[in-house]
Amino acid sequence: MKGKTRESPMKYAVFVAAGLLAGTAATPLAAQDADVNVSPPAGPPTTAFDGDYLSVGVGVAYNASYSGSDDYQLSVLPIVQGSLGGVAINPRPAGIALDFIPDPDEGIAFSAGPLLRMNRDRADIDDIDDDIVAAYGELETAIEVGASLGVKLPKLLNPFDSLSFNVDAGWDVNGAHGGMTVSPSVTYFTPLSRAMAASLSVSTNWVDDDFADYYYSVPATNPALPAADVLPGFQAEGGFESVGVNLLLAYDLNGDVTDGGLSLIGLGGYSKLLGDAADTPFTSIRGSSNQYFVALGIGYTF
Repeated sequence: MKGKTRESPMKYAVFVAAGLLAGTAATPLAAQDADVNVSPPAGPPTTAFDGDYLSVGVGVAYNASYSGSDDYQLSVLPIVQGSLGGVAINPRPAGIALDFIPDPDEGIAFSAGPLLRMNRDRADIDDIDDDIVAAYGELETAIEVGASLGVKLPKLLNPFDSLSFNVDAGWDVNGAHGGMTVSPSVTYFTPLSRAMAASLSVSTNWVDDDFADYYYSVPATNPALPAADVLPGFQAEGGFESVGVNLLLAYDLNGDVTDGGLSLIGLGGYSKLLGDAADTPFTSIRGSSNQYFVALGIGYTF
């Protein structure tokens, strides 16, 4: 299948995969080896993620062709993560978020910085397989500018895990939907070995009336379609758009995530559209409120 999709909350997880690998490397994983009984060296360990670093990669995802579609497609996703001059660069769907608060060596870590991303849901109608949805026209690309705030609590169930809370808020400055979105998420991360890490994330997305109207309202008439194919008119309002859960696994190819190099990433997830995002005829008649997502990727840290 073909097509381009809006980068939904479900898709966000593949973009943070490199960041999860970086978080793994920041902890002394050698202490997890059951057959090694030695005291850790004094002071924090040296890893490829100390100071400036850059992680780049690419992933292939299988996901819905637009938000609410039941047609699925393959798409290619770039991954960029790093830290330059003490400023963390964190991936977002079709964008980035910066973090200007350095993490401490021990204890609770906070993050805060600007956010920039694009929203291309139904922005290329020629690539959507559903002719009925395509007949309702091509949407503009939204450019969303905002802020990202977060807090990470380390060492909850073992010396190496963490629980993170994050909120992204963005406003369209390109005159597309002209509204705002707020995306809270909770992520539990833990290494499984020196080479492998896992995370479980739960996220939701809230949208305002302008956003909901732009993507989910349906006009009562459509001269481009025969009368029998015209969808019922629908006026969408804002609220919670979706809730989702995903599981991520990352594996370092040389068996040591702390030294950078090549890593494999696998991700699977599910999201449920809510409210008017589920009730719109684009979803309830032509698609599905159940959205699935799988992805595989490879990255390199230097």
